[in-house]
Amino acid sequence: MPKVVWFNGTVTPFESAVVPAMDHAHLYGDGIFEGIRIYDRKVFKLDEHLERFYHGINYMGFDMPYDYATLHAAILDTARAADIDNGYIRLNVTRGTGLGLDPKKLESRANVMIGISTLALYPPESYETGLHVVTAPIRVISPDALDPRLKCIGRYAGNIMAKQFANRAGAGEALMLNAQGNIAECTGDNIFLIQNGILRTPHSSSGILKGITRDTVLMLAKDAGIQTEETTLTPFDLSACSEAFLTGTAAEVIPMVTIDDRLIGDGKPGPVTKQLISLFREHTKIGTAF
Repeated sequence: MPKVVWFNGTVTPFESAVVPAMDHAHLYGDGIFEGIRIYDRKVFKLDEHLERFYHGINYMGFDMPYDYATLHAAILDTARAADIDNGYIRLNVTRGTGLGLDPKKLESRANVMIGISTLALYPPESYETGLHVVTAPIRVISPDALDPRLKCIGRYAGNIMAKQFANRAGAGEALMLNAQGNIAECTGDNIFLIQNGILRTPHSSSGILKGITRDTVLMLAKDAGIQTEETTLTPFDLSACSEAFLTGTAAEVIPMVTIDDRLIGDGKPGPVTKQLISLFREHTKIGTAF
């Protein structure tokens, strides 16, 4: 499977792909991105990802050289060039090229990249046995500083540091709280709890990325007759729930079985979690063919 990169309209192999040294994301984290899955030669939730992507472009004020239809077609063309059945698309846009914070000093319009590769956040056995999670001391960025709906490259420095904390603790993932001490998200995933048969997840005002997979799981749960609730959750709720799991484009749906060495429920993936994993995997058969 060739790994390829589309950069500002030119396709090259991964190994020879380059970006300008003075790219604004390289210098300042001034860019946004999307991660998108390919299942059985279909791009999953492409329009939902692109809608969020262009909302971010508008919010950041980038001078985007490609309209929605052009980028949509470029993604499918690049996936076709990669000749891949199952994989991961990394979509990047940065403000452009130039040294200095002032956008007026940039030498170019936005730089856009489409990368086709593979990505697995967790080992396959974790989907059967569940993840062990620790609470990180690093908090998510406050919504009044940077809107969490913006998938900003620079925003993820804190998430990477929280992931390092989990690695040092020998855990599979780290839970991040917000400034109020409430549950926000994990380093690359949204979090769900099952309490008294109700599927609960932090409200978008908690400082979370409003994930595409998160929204998909909420939809699938409602269709299956599972009561759902988007609300404020505290660390205490992890001690009072019967099941927990994480969701994300790269993570998909993965059980969470401990928090800070305490069992969640009986310490095994629960029936609601298993049901939603099955429903999600079936749902991934729907996508945009290339």
